[in-house]
Amino acid sequence: MQLAKKIIFTLFAVFLVFRTAELLRHLSYTRPVDFNFGESLLVAFLLCLFITGIFAMPGFVFPTSRVMPERYWRAVNPKRLNYFFDLLSVETFKSILVILFWGKRKHRKRYYDGTREGLQHFLYQTRQSEFGHLGAWIMISLVSVFLFVRQYFLIGCMLTVLNFICNLYPVILQRHHRIRIYKLLEKLPKA
Repeated sequence: MQLAKKIIFTLFAVFLVFRTAELLRHLSYTRPVDFNFGESLLVAFLLCLFITGIFAMPGFVFPTSRVMPERYWRAVNPKRLNYFFDLLSVETFKSILVILFWGKRKHRKRYYDGTREGLQHFLYQTRQSEFGHLGAWIMISLVSVFLFVRQYFLIGCMLTVLNFICNLYPVILQRHHRIRIYKLLEKLPKA
């Protein structure tokens, strides 16, 4: 079953790569005036969804966070991170996520079950999630540059806003979680 899941998620990520390439190719053959507001929003939404999926799908079945060195995961400046956390109102974003997705106890227990081992699992999940959103944030930022160069200003602006909400905010949130987890692990007696 695990092998089948790996194959399915990998194939879906490859499918999203092709859909993204197809959509970008379509944009290279059209003009910005060919898209009204609704179509521009739809294209931006699909690009954000497809590219985020490209990075998220493998993270559900493979330890993708291992691509980054350990020092990346530990190199967190708590003061600077907390400043951006507050400046961007990431706490509000977190509250919305809890209401929409993580309000059910069974969903939260998949990430943290209340044990010391659960903290280690939660730490791993923050890395996995951050890696998926960080990769998507970088790729979508590059696609936004492409759109601005091609003068798709409306689609580029919409995609940039979606990228901040759907990818940058989760990166900051996961890093914030890790600061709190590391502090908690330091306070717990060694097993």
